[in-house]
Amino acid sequence: MNEAHMTEATQEFMQPLLSVRDLKVGFTVDRQVNEVLHGIDFDVYPGETVAIVGESGSGKSTTMHAVINLLPGTGRVTAGSVQWGGRELVGLGRREMERIRGREIGLVPQDPMSNLNPVWSVGFQVEEAVRANGLATGKKEVRERAIQVLEQAGLQNAAQRMKQFPHQFSGGMKQRALIGIGLAASPQLLIADEPTSALDVTVQRVVLDHLQGLTQQLGTAVVFITHDLGLAAERAEKLIVMYKGNIVESGPSREILERPQHPYTKRLVSAAPSLASRRIGADAELPTAPTQTFDLSALADEPKPTVKHGEPMIEVSDLGKIYKIRKGNFGSEEFHAVAGASFSVNRGETLALVGESGSGKSTIAKMVLQLEKPSSGSIRIGGQETADLSGRGLFDLRRTLQPVFQDPYGSLDPLNNIASTIMEPLKIHDVGDAASRKARVYELLDQVALPRELATRYPNELSGGQRQRVAVARGLALKPDILVLDEAVSALDVLVQAQILDLLAQLQRELGLTYLFITHDLAVVRLIADRVCVMQQGRIVEQATTDEVFENPQEEYTKNLLAAIPGAHIELGQQR
Repeated sequence: MNEAHMTEATQEFMQPLLSVRDLKVGFTVDRQVNEVLHGIDFDVYPGETVAIVGESGSGKSTTMHAVINLLPGTGRVTAGSVQWGGRELVGLGRREMERIRGREIGLVPQDPMSNLNPVWSVGFQVEEAVRANGLATGKKEVRERAIQVLEQAGLQNAAQRMKQFPHQFSGGMKQRALIGIGLAASPQLLIADEPTSALDVTVQRVVLDHLQGLTQQLGTAVVFITHDLGLAAERAEKLIVMYKGNIVESGPSREILERPQHPYTKRLVSAAPSLASRRIGADAELPTAPTQTFDLSALADEPKPTVKHGEPMIEVSDLGKIYKIRKGNFGSEEFHAVAGASFSVNRGETLALVGESGSGKSTIAKMVLQLEKPSSGSIRIGGQETADLSGRGLFDLRRTLQPVFQDPYGSLDPLNNIASTIMEPLKIHDVGDAASRKARVYELLDQVALPRELATRYPNELSGGQRQRVAVARGLALKPDILVLDEAVSALDVLVQAQILDLLAQLQRELGLTYLFITHDLAVVRLIADRVCVMQQGRIVEQATTDEVFENPQEEYTKNLLAAIPGAHIELGQQR
């Protein structure tokens, strides 16, 4: 947060840098203008940090994209005024707007992977931004400025990194490169759209600290677009809460989050996971999840061996994974992705694997799912050793064990409608006939609280939360005993995240499911997990019940992870 906390009195004497009045935006659909912003008013003052929060589709990104005339498709400003340093931006010509974008108003877009071109080196893309912003002209001068931009963004060995491609950068490095590009021209305002949503807490803190240092040094105002209320409380002086294209509440961020006034803000705050949260369903039924129960014996399939409640479903012993990494001169070196990992997960229980990116969490998930072969150690699923399984044995195991992947965009086939997507495991395993499969699809849509009419829709017609529910429904299609959830809620806003977590908790109670939950979000762990394994550089460094890990962490690394949670020590109003 900026050192000088501006009071309302000082703001009265200061001119706003950005002043938005009665801003309305519409998208043309079938010649009809569909209004999505209904008269937005706010100011951003020099050097101020503002956070805009709200669920997906509330109009956060649309508002700031309208300011810099980057609305997608048929979107356009239909009314209102955007004053930038006393200059009207609405109706400004394309060329003049391009001079302002980048040089005066910088943008850090949401997804670093889709905003860095995979076929160009990172250096080429930074050089392109340097040229476009008129920061340098000659080839040598442009290169020197590009290296300087990457160094400013906190990347080590920037001259060597220039030659690398986006896939050779970690998520944190890609995000820093985009922040570097956004701040390259020392703009007066930086718009940061979900700048850290895909990063783990420690990388997130490093990136945000760096961004804060740079913006303070340059005197840049920042507008954060985020669904992370902890981040908003910790990093922004002013908070704007949006709901269905309207601003429903705005003011000092701490004040709003500690004492929310509007019913929607209260809902947002109560849905936000925090260190003060309790395990979902610990002592009460959930109000938000559907309470119907379903007859899950409808499909004719072979009976599974019965496993008593509380018996170990996943037993991992001394697990290791070594990758050979190629070096020059045809040589290679060993990289120990996982070393000596041991844990067990009992039936009906949730075990969370947590740690930074690269700590080995997803590698363990892949080995449990039999997508990777362990280099050493053993994995037993439902009492059965998996090392020697192949062909039919492995195929049968997949009915017991199903994944729900991180990215619902990437894990759903855009050419298949929702019914086909959910039905796919049933077809592969030759379960039932066409009529019973269709009945099962409707049953699963009911279970994950999705309307049946979505069966004929395609993934691009669904919201992120709906797509994630479809991924859960597909995971449940074969009535598995175990779900392996890899960052299954990391990209969702707090209300949708709360709904999915409530749904998972309810399904676990009804069906006796066992979850292996991989995440970098420790606040979510508090809500969903019974026990926690903390991983660092391929090793499990701490393993205990969720309460023990949160209330009395033993390892310094675990303490650092907990301390890095944004807003960890801010009392949010109306917690679960």
